[in-house]
Amino acid sequence: MTGILPVDITTEVKTNFINYAMNVIVDRALPDVRDGLKPVQRRIMYAMLQEGLMSNTKHAKSASVVGEVMKRYHPHGDSSIYDAMVRLGQWWNMRYPMVDPQGNFGSMDGDMAAAMRYTEARMTKVAEELLADLEKETVDTKPNYDETTTEPTVLPSAIPNLLVNGASGIAVGMATNIPPHNLTEICNGLLALIDNPQITLDEMMEHVKGPDFPTGGRISLQGIREAFATGHSGLKVRGKARIDEKNGRSQIIISEIPYQLNKTNLLQTISAMYKAGKIPDISALRDESDRKEPVRIVIELKRGAIPTLVLNQLYKYTQLQSTFTVINLSIVNGEPRVLPLIDTMRYFLVHRRDVVTRRTAYELKKAEERAHVLEGLIKALDHIDEVIALIRASNTGAEARDALMARFGLTEVQSQSILDMRLQRLVGLEREKLTNEFNELQVTIARLRSILGDEKLLWREIKKELRDIRDRYGDERRSTIVLLEEDINREDLIAVEDMVITMTRAGYLKRTNMDAYRAQARGGRGSSGGKLRDEDINTRVFVGSTHDYLLFFTDQGRVFHEKIYDLPEAGRDAKGTHIRNLLPSLRETENIASVLSVKGFEEEGSFVFATRKGIVKKTQITDYGNITSAGLIAINLQPGDELIGVGIVCESDHIVLASREGQAMRFDAAEVRDTGRATQGVIGMRLRDDDVVVSMALVPGGDETSELLSISEFGLGKRTPAGDYPSKGRGGLGVITLDVTERTGKLVTLARVAGDEELMVLTEKGTVIRTRVEEVRTTGRNAQGVKVINIGDKDRVISAFPVRKEDEL
Repeated sequence: MTGILPVDITTEVKTNFINYAMNVIVDRALPDVRDGLKPVQRRIMYAMLQEGLMSNTKHAKSASVVGEVMKRYHPHGDSSIYDAMVRLGQWWNMRYPMVDPQGNFGSMDGDMAAAMRYTEARMTKVAEELLADLEKETVDTKPNYDETTTEPTVLPSAIPNLLVNGASGIAVGMATNIPPHNLTEICNGLLALIDNPQITLDEMMEHVKGPDFPTGGRISLQGIREAFATGHSGLKVRGKARIDEKNGRSQIIISEIPYQLNKTNLLQTISAMYKAGKIPDISALRDESDRKEPVRIVIELKRGAIPTLVLNQLYKYTQLQSTFTVINLSIVNGEPRVLPLIDTMRYFLVHRRDVVTRRTAYELKKAEERAHVLEGLIKALDHIDEVIALIRASNTGAEARDALMARFGLTEVQSQSILDMRLQRLVGLEREKLTNEFNELQVTIARLRSILGDEKLLWREIKKELRDIRDRYGDERRSTIVLLEEDINREDLIAVEDMVITMTRAGYLKRTNMDAYRAQARGGRGSSGGKLRDEDINTRVFVGSTHDYLLFFTDQGRVFHEKIYDLPEAGRDAKGTHIRNLLPSLRETENIASVLSVKGFEEEGSFVFATRKGIVKKTQITDYGNITSAGLIAINLQPGDELIGVGIVCESDHIVLASREGQAMRFDAAEVRDTGRATQGVIGMRLRDDDVVVSMALVPGGDETSELLSISEFGLGKRTPAGDYPSKGRGGLGVITLDVTERTGKLVTLARVAGDEELMVLTEKGTVIRTRVEEVRTTGRNAQGVKVINIGDKDRVISAFPVRKEDEL
């Protein structure tokens, strides 16, 4: 027999690993559901109790505590013990710290604590509540690692520590991450659970609003209910920031940061995002934190910056908004379990019931033992002379004890207590004191027996203690529960600005800030609107907000949409990006016929469509809310027809169609009934041979005082009152709106104006002018108008667009 046994290596490794894993799970990394402590934390608390480091005593060197813990209970290295003790004393990690530190215990900036030989510690008053009644046999004990002493398997814990301080830890194959909560709310919830064991989660959430982090911050309401219901969820947490003004500039002042966030890392991230161009409007960044204000980060903004926009960028690109993943995993009856909130609270109450029951039984036993002794002492005092004589006649203590037991019917304990009685207790007043004490003990014994015999009285005692804990240690919430969006929308990171959108005949599109186009007087030569290829020309100018939807209606009756902020931004002289790069679903033969912006698709009103053959159609805006990247049918066109214009109308508005040969047809929008998207529409204007509709204008409410602006190919323009255009009903040939001659050229556009707008005019060769509409003279329908723009040889106007003041910055 060699003593070597063959084993299967796979089985052996598997067995050893499982044993190791369970040891880590149960004895190292996870907290107990009853006292909320990991073994090392529990041993630190117990060692401090043994050392007498209470809240009202002097601080002791941290090294002495660590040495005691390592020597007697936790032989796993001093650094792990000290790190655990330091965390118990850090206010930014513990909602209700268990250790009262003295010296450098680290900082929110990630600074390490000083060496244990330099720091001192003692328990806080809250920690004492974890250990209260430990001496009354309220919990089980077990031998320490070398069986030289014992340690508690769990602390009595009058405080629901697991929930109020939370816990975090990584075991083998699992992890826990329990957020801290407010003590007042948890105690109120426990009281409600005692009164109503069948309480629902919604009823419980009337008491427990959500986690309450020591560093404050704002917690999104979304996710809290799921965390309470399942024990697992993700919570959005934001720092607290306010916007101030100083010396004409805006400042963002951060006063609270998300839980467990390193403040220095946050500052570094903000700086990195500024350098990367993600948050460009920052001019200065300072950390002004001190003891009075543990968190005060000042972010100065550039002049003209929009503070709310920068704040949203901070939430998006830095840890100022983060996600706290709730994993309510703890040790329950020796096994790891993920528990909902109410189940966690039930296990704590079961623990408190056991503790209070054992404490009451212990106190009853001690009270009965004392009453038994007092009963013997009182009997001895009643017969003191005989007792003294009997004792004097005895040769030994044992003989005297036996004599007392035989003579007065006393027990051995009573007899021994009489023998141990001091002579001063023979005076008359001592008998009265003993009688009073005995009577009080009888009341106490009756009370304790009633508690043990009546479940309601037992729970009443537990409720009384919970109220006492709440009243002594409860405080206001630090974290605010708010309604946050699930995520920061990209739109929240983009400033609201008006943009000039230009598009060329070849399909190049760009957006340019309004300020890039300077105003000129009527008749000026204009400025370059973009560097174009020789064969390319500008065909359209449009003004819209960055947050609007830009709708692209094609000549074949389809519609696409893009957010204006998604369009390529370029300078005034840039060419832009081809429309097919933005709308890859455009067909080869399909071109953009009209462009329109809307705030959204829930607006009241209808889209009105006009085609080159004079057909009009009206469809509600809400019918277009499901536009996809593949486009959507906006109107069914007759063979050979094309879409030329789209607008938004209400029932009281009037529609004016204008043809290339200078004819105009005005009719009431109500004459065109709403139809579905994929319909053709009805006749709006009849046309003579070779004439086509080139423009559509809308007159809100049929206002007779509105003016219609006509612009011709050769740069002539005029304003004409809408009242000069009789409303004859749709389907007619219309009336003259421009006297078309060789001097004027064909009609290019007819648009409604109020007179206080600016006018954008584009020519075929790319010249752009911006002028005041009021500088264009008001004349009759048959007039030719005045020069709006001086154009060069072989050039002509191809587009004009009035810009209203309410659309400008």
